[in-house]
Amino acid sequence: MDRRRNEAAGQVDMLHGGLAKKIFVFSLPLIASGILQQSFNAVDVAVIGHYSSKQAMAAVGSNGVIISILVNLFLGIAVGANVVIANYIGQRHAERVRKSISTVSVIALVSGVMLLVLGMSLARTILEWISTPDDVIELAVKYLRIYFLGMPFMMIYNFGSAILRSVGDTKRPFYVLVVATCVNALLDWLLVSRFGMDVDGVAVATVIANMVNAMIIVCILKREPDPFTLNLKSMAVERSDLKRMLQIGVPAGLQGMVFSIANFFIQSSINKFGADAMAGSAAALTYEAYCYYIVSAFCAATIAFTSQNFGAGKHDRCKRVVRICMLMSIVACGLANFIIIWQDKLFLGVFTSNPDVMHYASMRLHCVLAFQSIASTYEISGAYMRGLGYSMTPMLLTIFGTCILRLLWVYMVNSRYNDFEVLLSIYPISWAVTGTAVGTAAWMVQRKVFREHVKSV
Repeated sequence: MDRRRNEAAGQVDMLHGGLAKKIFVFSLPLIASGILQQSFNAVDVAVIGHYSSKQAMAAVGSNGVIISILVNLFLGIAVGANVVIANYIGQRHAERVRKSISTVSVIALVSGVMLLVLGMSLARTILEWISTPDDVIELAVKYLRIYFLGMPFMMIYNFGSAILRSVGDTKRPFYVLVVATCVNALLDWLLVSRFGMDVDGVAVATVIANMVNAMIIVCILKREPDPFTLNLKSMAVERSDLKRMLQIGVPAGLQGMVFSIANFFIQSSINKFGADAMAGSAAALTYEAYCYYIVSAFCAATIAFTSQNFGAGKHDRCKRVVRICMLMSIVACGLANFIIIWQDKLFLGVFTSNPDVMHYASMRLHCVLAFQSIASTYEISGAYMRGLGYSMTPMLLTIFGTCILRLLWVYMVNSRYNDFEVLLSIYPISWAVTGTAVGTAAWMVQRKVFREHVKSV
């Protein structure tokens, strides 16, 4: 695998030279990509908020939790694919890279079809479980069922991006998203403001944008140099690679699902405060998601850099990777949190001018977003363990810290006070507890894995 060719293709050499600049260069397009992906929903919410009712805005904005529950398992498997391919690259094992890419392509198609079926069949049931108000539920069902028609295309893009990330290329997936985001925004405006459509208009726009994403990413992968070429005619599953991807990816996906399930119950409690609280929470949640993509980008960098360097036996370099990613994540996320809270009226005004909706949105910003950078402690530590091949440990600790604690809070504390701010205060509490636990575990796993790896060598 020629280093010059890789650099010319926009890839990052993770095994040689300084780390800080390379991690930043790798992460920056991922941050921008995450923001653009979130903008699909943000633009939907903003367009509906300005051209339709608060019920329609609540229907679109409050569906993020449901989408996350169904999608996160498969996105976790994409993380597993990233680790496996990056590890083979570190070992300079070209044939294994070819087979793992073939396996990933099959997983992408199967997972997309499965999500389409699940979303279409479970939309109403899940919305009823979270106590969606009667004046919102029909609009929410309509939005979700159309949205999930685009799942096969979304999975193709996400798994394709995972392949490119494993070789250090985060720029081209970002450029693809720029195109798709423009398509989504333009269609949102046309279908809602000009053709009089409602939540169905923004859902159709998102499906078409996901189709654009998938087509471009497939074209890129078909033109990649060997061994990274996607050959559609020889798609097949390599059992050993599939097993490794699932061993790493399923715990990561289950962690995301459980995380979303906990938020599912919190969303159910928010829904009981009415459409104003739902719409306000949806607007604030958009900015939480934007900032969380900063953390997620450095998590992806942690996984990719750690996997390659661990495969190459460079243990000290792995330790430097996690330290740099942790610092960058905390600082960058904290800065973004501060700017949004400082200018909260400006940012929230993008979505609504309703004073009641604005009130709930502002409360969520000050109770949750202000402390979000704390989440870096457990996200980066968990990503580090996955890069070393340990995925079950961060999953179990995160389930306890984010799911069990939040459920106990909803049913033991919030049920007593029934207060919006009390409900939301569990977020920073659970982040601090989980960060302490996962950070400690990462230090212990690091010592064990490096010791065993030295002995095996």
